[in-house]
Amino acid sequence: MSAVPPPPPASPPVSKGRIFLKRLFSTVLLWSVVLAAIFSPNPIIANYVFLGLMMLLAGTGLWEFYALVEKGGLVCFRAWGVFGGLLLMASTFFYLTAYLPSFAARSRWPSKANDFESTVLILFVLGLCIRQFVSRTNTRGLLAISTTLFGLMYVPWLLNFIQKINFFPGVDGRYYVLYFIVVTKFSDVGAYCVGSLIGRHKMIPRISPGKTWEGLGGAIAVSTLTSVLFSRLCHSHLKEVRILDAVLIGLVLSGAAVIGDLIESLFKREAGVKDSGQFFPGIGGILDLLDSLLFNAPLMYLYLRHVLTH
Repeated sequence: MSAVPPPPPASPPVSKGRIFLKRLFSTVLLWSVVLAAIFSPNPIIANYVFLGLMMLLAGTGLWEFYALVEKGGLVCFRAWGVFGGLLLMASTFFYLTAYLPSFAARSRWPSKANDFESTVLILFVLGLCIRQFVSRTNTRGLLAISTTLFGLMYVPWLLNFIQKINFFPGVDGRYYVLYFIVVTKFSDVGAYCVGSLIGRHKMIPRISPGKTWEGLGGAIAVSTLTSVLFSRLCHSHLKEVRILDAVLIGLVLSGAAVIGDLIESLFKREAGVKDSGQFFPGIGGILDLLDSLLFNAPLMYLYLRHVLTH
């Protein structure tokens, strides 16, 4: 009897540093494309390519979220949720850009844009209930409606604030989009670098074993410094941002970025997966790259609307 060949040696685990660099590279590449579209001198490219990219991010991220829901043993209306998310992104875009003549006189008021978005959400909830009415197999309607609605609010609705920042009246919204993305992503860099070097005290190990309080301090410090420097370098386009504003924005966005990352880690842990998807092989999904930005987009919008332009 021939000897059984030994099993092939296991491949060495990829280091956290290498994973972080890959994820950072993917994030920079992804948002470079988005920002290149925003800053294009051609209005068709600046608007419609931007819309296409935002819908791609929203649709893919929402699809990944619903996959996490199903892997966790829950139910949802995945197709209906993705349709509603894409409809929310597209309708808000056309409202804000005033391509529809009936919207032209009203779309420049932030409150009107929020009312329009609320109308879309109300119709979506109504549609969810009707969807359950016609379902012959799903017996957990309350659960399906809840998870589907939460997915829409968690991904497209939060991401939609990027559009509202970009088209905010009276300011160059493109630079505010660039500003909050840079500040948020440098929070990730600060958290990783400081946490790797001196991180000893775990924040919430049952959710994310790698997060430390030292890393949180690094995220806040690096993000706040980046906020101040960037606002000074681009002061001609961010005239509303004073030094105190830059410090406050850095503090708020850095803390919210860490919380956003922890929230997605909680969802993945409940679903029993490491990454939200395989959009970027070996790195993760779209949701892994959006997690720290999702809550920061509305925070930047609210600060812009109620403090900077009040």
